[in-house]
Amino acid sequence: MFAKQKAKSGAVLACLCLATGTANASMGNLGTSYGLLPTDLASAQALSMFSEQASATYYNPSYLTADERGEMTAGILHSEQELRASRSDANGDVLADSPSQHVLLGFKTNLSSLTRAKKPIYLGLMLGVEKYGKEMLAFKSETSDQGQFLQFGKEPLFLNVGGATEIIEGVSVGASARVTLEAAANLQATSTLGGETSKEKLSVNAEPSLKAILGTTVTPATLFCDEACFLDGWELALAYRTKSASSTSVDSNVIVNQTIPDPGLTIAVATIDSFQPETFAVGLQYRSENWRVGGTLEQQMWSELEDEFGRDTIKDQNELSPAQRIEFDDILIPRIGADYRLSEHFLLTTGVAYEESPLKTTRNPDLNYLDTDRAIVGLGITALYDKTRILAYPVRLDIGYQYQRLLQRDFTIVSENAAGNQTETSVEADGDIHVVSASVTLKF
Repeated sequence: MFAKQKAKSGAVLACLCLATGTANASMGNLGTSYGLLPTDLASAQALSMFSEQASATYYNPSYLTADERGEMTAGILHSEQELRASRSDANGDVLADSPSQHVLLGFKTNLSSLTRAKKPIYLGLMLGVEKYGKEMLAFKSETSDQGQFLQFGKEPLFLNVGGATEIIEGVSVGASARVTLEAAANLQATSTLGGETSKEKLSVNAEPSLKAILGTTVTPATLFCDEACFLDGWELALAYRTKSASSTSVDSNVIVNQTIPDPGLTIAVATIDSFQPETFAVGLQYRSENWRVGGTLEQQMWSELEDEFGRDTIKDQNELSPAQRIEFDDILIPRIGADYRLSEHFLLTTGVAYEESPLKTTRNPDLNYLDTDRAIVGLGITALYDKTRILAYPVRLDIGYQYQRLLQRDFTIVSENAAGNQTETSVEADGDIHVVSASVTLKF
């Protein structure tokens, strides 16, 4: 009887957890899973550290200084994904195919007119909201008997705000904050054996958590040369992002009449989602009159996720033996991109990247996470108009496409039946992801 009532209370608790958003969320986020604006998608994020748009607040806030004009950006992003786990006795099971759909808003301006500072100070903001603006808090944390992919799904609210300035000629610095939410809920209730509750008391609190992003950009020719020199056209960028995650914690006390007296059945849950590892990035680009080429190396410290899972009551890693616990590797991601000016008004952008999977273990009971290496290619086109018949300011139109191929990798799915017996199934994980994004930017 106690187990039966615990299950009922657990059902109430599950509903409370999902109040923060019923969505197939993941350990990724919009900025790293795909890219923020169309140019980020098109270059496979290889040129994102040298983006003059508002997305620089996430990739390299110091590059907000590259263009002194302000801008407003509005766009949409749509991702179609087919993530598969093929068993030896089947043609392939599609585990996830729900799309990720975002409204994108960006803003950048020069605040120097509001201060007494002699150098310009730039402010940037980048916002992404799932389901075309209707779903701000996508969140789901669960165990799985069928397998679940680690990094893909619907993404939670993406919000970044930051600023930048040039400290000396040729050196710019910037800082921004990524905003995530830490939700906490408390439920107290009295229940009958039939599941009817009374004397309910529910409190929910969500607090913002700010995670720092730092960046610096060096233009060697400006810093070291008084006239034309061999360093012309080169730029170096460095960026650092602290780890971040959305989190939810729930405390519940339920009294069941004639079965569980005061203080009642206590259930406590603490879990995370949309984890972003601590990241170090270095970028280098060369720009000529009509083209540029650049590359980025990212070091992502995914091993920190092991400690986060150790404190997660849904993942329950501390209850497993060391040999069964999930493990993650730190990974190095290379990206290469280029763009070419086709004419006065049109610019073509492309890029490639290769991302190793951070998931080290191929057998992780209960969770059954799946993740594979990814080959990424992007392509995009930009239209630039300094004058239009309708608008008084320059207009920029961007369209970007990105394809991600999830390379095949073998895993062992461990499931448990009602009697507590475990079964193991070998599967081959792979998948295809198509992402399309478009935006319009007004310069002022």
